Amino acid sequence: MAIEVHDVPDEKHFAAVVDGVPAGRAEYLRTAGLIVFTHTEVDPAFEGKGVGSALARAALDQARAWELPVMPQCPFIASYIARHPEYVDIVYRRSEPAG
Repeated sequence: MAIEVHDVPDEKHFAAVVDGVPAGRAEYLRTAGLIVFTHTEVDPAFEGKGVGSALARAALDQARAWELPVMPQCPFIASYIARHPEYVDIVYRRSEPAG
């Protein structure tokens, strides 16, 4: 089973395709300085087959390539980051005002 993930910028999501069949998506909002992952879903026929993890990994790798901090509002992306500390460095951190 080959999982391919690609960005669909016009529709603001990363799409996962398995052997030519749509299998899931990770939705986002992107600004010049931040990418917010809002929702991730996997087709029930592909659950438990690594599609969600492939989506999260590809989306986070692309955010890193874009040099954008990530705000994981989606619980799945947040839990993926918690299990994969190599992505903690790209998580958005609000800067505290001086004083």
